[in-house]
Amino acid sequence: MLPRLTPTPLPPIAPSVGEPVPLDDVLALATRRVRWALAPGLRVRRAWAWDPADQHDLEWWPQGITCSADADRTDDLLLVSWYSKHGAGVRITVLDRSTRRYVHVPLALPTSDGTLAPLPVHAGGLLWRGPWLYIAATGRGCYVAHLDDLRRQPDSAGGDLIWPVRLRYTADDGMRYSFLSLTDGGELLAGEYGREQQPTRLVRFALAQDGLLVTGPDGAATAVGVNVGVRQMQGAVRRGGRFFATVSQGTRRPGSLFTGEPGALHRHRFATPIGPEDLTWSDGLLWSVSEHPRRRWIYALKPPRG
Repeated sequence: MLPRLTPTPLPPIAPSVGEPVPLDDVLALATRRVRWALAPGLRVRRAWAWDPADQHDLEWWPQGITCSADADRTDDLLLVSWYSKHGAGVRITVLDRSTRRYVHVPLALPTSDGTLAPLPVHAGGLLWRGPWLYIAATGRGCYVAHLDDLRRQPDSAGGDLIWPVRLRYTADDGMRYSFLSLTDGGELLAGEYGREQQPTRLVRFALAQDGLLVTGPDGAATAVGVNVGVRQMQGAVRRGGRFFATVSQGTRRPGSLFTGEPGALHRHRFATPIGPEDLTWSDGLLWSVSEHPRRRWIYALKPPRG
């Protein structure tokens, strides 16, 4: 049976959550700044480090990444997900590559009583498509936020931002949505992190023009392609029929990059910094983040030819 995702409505976002905030206004609040850095990895061509507080933070860990190119936008933004080790949910970093400034925006889950709760997922992958942001939720499928739902909280002293999710795609077949990306064919690519005998599928879903998944007569989105990846994949993209996948080698050694045709991926050792995560494609480069404190970079890799 092919993997399926079923749209599941969430409670509406209450007006009391706050007034909508355009993305340009969110960027105007970006006061933190990344700095140029040297990151280990044989394929690294560009790297930045977070500001010192985020570089050393033991609670928030970066995971997913997506970019303006995925959303068919002309600006130069990266979005990065961080999950909390202590139950505070997920936040999204909006980073402007042209200014190197960024701001964190917490995601939130609307509840039936009109309040908001932390989004309780690992957020190992992101995909920004049109106005929609997909957040990987492992066995829960994916949550999806909309740009129109960025809000400024009315009761906060500094007008803090919040971003409630609007929709959930529920997984009903055991597929684990560990990471996400966009293929060059305009499909959503989802993959599984797997150890030992766990599956490591790379699954593609068709996307409609509005950025949502294409659903069938039964109301569910059914995968249009399934391939097998490698163990312990943290992120993957597909370009020209080839896959590119990151694999971590622990907390001390640089990571590996696997490339090639489906079912015949070739390993490039020491290609990435320590702790590589999700992948996105921009300007002919593979962009990723690394997760471990004091070894955190946003970086671009030059894709191998073979």
